[in-house]
Amino acid sequence: MKKGGCGGAKTITGLNFEKKVDLYKLLTTIPGYRVEKSKTRAGIDVYYNNELIARCFRKYEFYKFLYENQIDWKQIISKKLLPDDAMLVIIRETLFIIEIKFQQVEGSVDEKLQTCDFKRKQFLKLVTPLGLKVEYVYVLNDWFKKPQYKDVLDYIQSVNCHYKFNELPLSWLGLPYKK
Repeated sequence: MKKGGCGGAKTITGLNFEKKVDLYKLLTTIPGYRVEKSKTRAGIDVYYNNELIARCFRKYEFYKFLYENQIDWKQIISKKLLPDDAMLVIIRETLFIIEIKFQQVEGSVDEKLQTCDFKRKQFLKLVTPLGLKVEYVYVLNDWFKKPQYKDVLDYIQSVNCHYKFNELPLSWLGLPYKK
C-alpha cells in the first residue's frame, strides 16, 4: 500500500500485508472505503463511496453465505475448506480466495502452496450454481522470493492460481481506488 504518493496526491492502490493482518481493517484505511457487518447476511459488506462493491467472508462465514444461497456444501464436496479470507467482488462476479502465507523459517507452508489447484477447483464447485468465477491468490512475504521457491511459484501460475508479494493491488481485484 502506498501512503503519500507523488505531487502531494494521496494514493493507495493496494492492500499491504506486512504481517498477518485483518483484511477488513486494511480496507478501512483506504479513502472512500467502509466495511460493516451485515445485519441480514453472512460476512462483512464492503462499500466504496457508499456503494456496496464486495462482500468478505472468513473461515466459517463462507459456509453461511452458501447456506443463504441454498447451497448444501455436503452435496458438492466431501470436506469443508476454510479460507483465510474470501472476497466476493460483486461487479466482477468473482470470488477471490485470499491466503496469506508469511514465513521466517522453513516449515509446512512450503507444501501448502502446492494445494492451490485442488482448493480453487473445490471452491469453484461450490459457487458455480451462483454463476461465480473463482480466483485463488496467495499473498506471500519476501521469504518466498528465494530461489528454492521458483518451482512452486511456477506451479502456482501453471494451474491458474496466483501469488503476490506483500501487497494485493486493488486494481487486480477489480476494486476502485482514488488516483
